[in-house]
Parts: sequence; structure tokens; C-alpha cells
Amino acid sequence: MEVWRSGFLESVHRGALVVLGPDAAVRFAVGDVGRSVLPRSANKPVQATALLAAGWAPRSGAELAIGAGSHSGEDGHRDLVAGMLAAVGLGPEDLGCPPALPQHEATRAAWLTDGRAAERLAMNCSGKHAAMLSACVAAGWPTSGYLRREHPLQQAVEARLAEAAGEPVGAVVVDGCGAPQHALSLTGLARGVLSLVEAPDRSRERAVADAMRAHPWFVAGTGREDTDLMGAVSGLLVKGGADGVHVAALPGAGAVALKLDDGGDRGRTPALSAGLRRLAVPAEVLAPWARPGVPGGDGVVGEVRGAAALNP
Repeated sequence: MEVWRSGFLESVHRGALVVLGPDAAVRFAVGDVGRSVLPRSANKPVQATALLAAGWAPRSGAELAIGAGSHSGEDGHRDLVAGMLAAVGLGPEDLGCPPALPQHEATRAAWLTDGRAAERLAMNCSGKHAAMLSACVAAGWPTSGYLRREHPLQQAVEARLAEAAGEPVGAVVVDGCGAPQHALSLTGLARGVLSLVEAPDRSRERAVADAMRAHPWFVAGTGREDTDLMGAVSGLLVKGGADGVHVAALPGAGAVALKLDDGGDRGRTPALSAGLRRLAVPAEVLAPWARPGVPGGDGVVGEVRGAAALNP
């Protein structure tokens, strides 16, 4: 991705991007799409299928969406997660994710003004953690130590990610939320998420995809790119991950996965938009994300855009 300011090439965000067709074959790639990367929260949709297989029974599509999402800590997000925990006899103190302030700017500002301390419920991964705990209760597994790699829940998640990706997990590290994080290639990441939207009706995989697409606000939140993209493109499943990762899949069209080497966010959605154009998503639909402006003074003096190799 290139950052142009007043006709001058100011910065370049390098990385890798892969586009799969609906048959999961690689149709386009730039960079090394076969090396292991950390998908971070982009792994959550496939992870959620392992929790369903363990016996987790969400009471609503919103619960399933937030279990596969990275919410902003808004009031409705925290209330839903608290309800998930209460339904299985647990509380916020059982969450293994660290306390955090809400990511939603207005909510965070109100908390800071009121002197309110960080809370585990406000952490963007608390929905995933509540879903993991719910799966443990359903399966009869201990909730204590549920984040250890050797715990049966985490063993099931690791096996499921490898199965969906069609490749072994490349490494297992500790994610920002404290849970195990599993390295995959970008091709494997795209393959796994594509399998969700192409799965048959009433399957666990399709249930996750349908819940996320029906309740995108619970996947991300107000003003977030994942929420807005899923609202703009019918059938599209999108999930961002920390440190410059994004994945999206569209039934009958294919999937896109990318990783920016610098771990930044500035070039992420323009790169994703370039990949989605190769899935025949119309340029006018993607316009709000494809070429964000570069500010200068009181106006816009440039744009972030894909390098020539990315353009369809």
C-alpha cells in the first residue's frame, strides 16, 4: 500500500495478500502467502465452530456473533457478555482476559470522565472468553485453567483451526487477551473462513457465518470497518485481526486474507478493498474504504492506495 501526499510518495506499507476462488484455489497472490503469520482475532470465526462442537449452545445469534467477534466495549456489548456468563453460573471474575477500557471513543471518554476503572467485560475479546467458558461448562471441562494450551478446550480449538486451514498450525503463542494464538499461512486463514460461508445450511460453520453477518454490530461495533463492510456488501463475512491482519469471504466468489508487515492499520482496509474488487465487489460499494484521504491543513492532500500490483 502506498501513501501519497501532495503527489509525493511518503510511505509504503508492505505485506502479503491472497485471493481464493470459491473452490479455495489461489487466484491471486502478492508477497509470501505461504509463510506462517499470526491471524490474531481473524482466527475467531473458525475458533467459534470448535466451541459449538464442544457443546456451547448460544441463546441467540447475537451471542454467537460476539463469541466470534472483537467488540468495542459499548454498553450493549458488555451487557450481552455478562448475560452469557450468568447463563452458565459464572461472572466477570471468571474471565481470563485482562481488564480494559472500552475501545468505543465516546464510551471510553465517559468512563475516563467518571473515573471508572478498566473492566474485563470491556476487553474486546471478552465475548470469545465468555463463549469459551460456556463451552467448558457444556462439555464438563474445568473452567479453571481454560486458557492453558493443554486444556481440552484449547486442544479442540487448535485441531479445528488446522482442519479448516488444511495445514498444521505453525506455532502457538500467547495472544493479547491471554488465550493461545495459532499461526497459519494467509492461504490457510482464507481457506478456513471461506469454508464457513460455503458450508451447508444448519452446519456449525454456516451458523457462525450467518450469525456474524446478521449481527455485525456484535462482531465489532459502532463505526468499525467490519460492521460497516458487512452492512454494505450482502453476504460478506469480514473479520479483522490485530497487527495488520484482515480476512473476508463472500459465498460463490471466494476469500481474501492479508497481513501488513508493519502491523499497522492505515493500509489494511484499502488493501482489503483491493482484494474484494477481485471478488467482483463493485468499486462504488467499496469507495468509503478503498482510498482514504491524507489530511493536510484544513483539507485532504493525498490518499492511501494500493500499489499497481494490487489493482485488478
